Amino acid sequence: MTISESKHAESTDRLGIVKLLAGITLLVSLSWEIIAGDHRYLSMTYLTIQFFVCVIFLYDFLLRILQSEHRGRFFVRHLFYLLISIPYLTLISWTGVRMTHDWGILVGLVPMLRAFLAMFLIVEWMVRSKRGGRMRWLFAAYLFTVVVFTYVSALVFYDYEVLVNPKLEGFGNALWWAWMNVTTVGAEIFPVTAVGKVVCVLLPSLGMMFFPIFTTYILQEYMPQQSNPSSSTPSSSTSPASISPASSASSSPDVSTPAPPASSASGAGVPEV
Repeated sequence: MTISESKHAESTDRLGIVKLLAGITLLVSLSWEIIAGDHRYLSMTYLTIQFFVCVIFLYDFLLRILQSEHRGRFFVRHLFYLLISIPYLTLISWTGVRMTHDWGILVGLVPMLRAFLAMFLIVEWMVRSKRGGRMRWLFAAYLFTVVVFTYVSALVFYDYEVLVNPKLEGFGNALWWAWMNVTTVGAEIFPVTAVGKVVCVLLPSLGMMFFPIFTTYILQEYMPQQSNPSSSTPSSSTSPASISPASSASSSPDVSTPAPPASSASGAGVPEV
C-alpha cells in the first residue's frame, strides 16, 4: 500500500467516525425534541443540529464522488444516499413556511435514515474486524436493526399519540408498547392516529421477519458439533502386528490385475501370476 492510499484509508476511517458521531447526535436531538418538546412546532436548536449533520453527510458524498474513478456511475448508484442527506427542514424554513410538529417529525426522519445507515456500517466493520462469521454478522445486524427501529418507533408513536391517546401517560409507556409489539405480544395501548396505526403494523412485521435469524444463530452457536468418525481412528497408530490376515489380504495387490507381459520362448506374452 502506498503512502497516498494509506492516508486515504485513514481519512476514510476518520470520516466514518465523524458520521457515526453525527448520527448519534441527530438521534439524541430528535429524542430530546420529542420527549421534551411542545409537540406543536420544531425548535430552532433541533433545526440547527439537523442542518449541520446533513452538511456532514453531504460532504461525505461529495468527497467520495471526487475520489471515484467513474463519477457518473457513482452518482447514479448512490443517488439515494444524496436524497436522504439533504436538510429538507432547513430548506423549508428558509422559504418562510412554518411546518407543524407532526409533519416536521416525518420530514426529519429522512436524515435519520442516513444516520441509521452510517451506524449500520460501523456495526458491520466492528463485527468483521473481529473475524466473526457470517451468522454472527447477521445476528449483530439483527440486534442493531431491532433496537434502533423499535426506539425510533416509540419516539414517533409517542409524538403522535401523546396529545390524543388517553392511555399513553409518558414515553416509558410508548417504549413498552413498542417492545411488546415488536415481540408480537401486543399491549393494551391502541393507536388512534394514522401514523400510530402504521407503526403498529410495521413493528410486528419486523419482529416476525427477523425472528428466524435469531433462531438460526442460537442453533448454530450452541448445538453440539457432530464428531467425524474417520478422525477418531488415526491410521498412523496401527502397528504391523495388529493387522489381521483378512486386512492384509485386502491390502495386498489384486491378483487379477494383469502385469506387464513377460517374453517366452515362443515370443507370446503371458500374464505373470
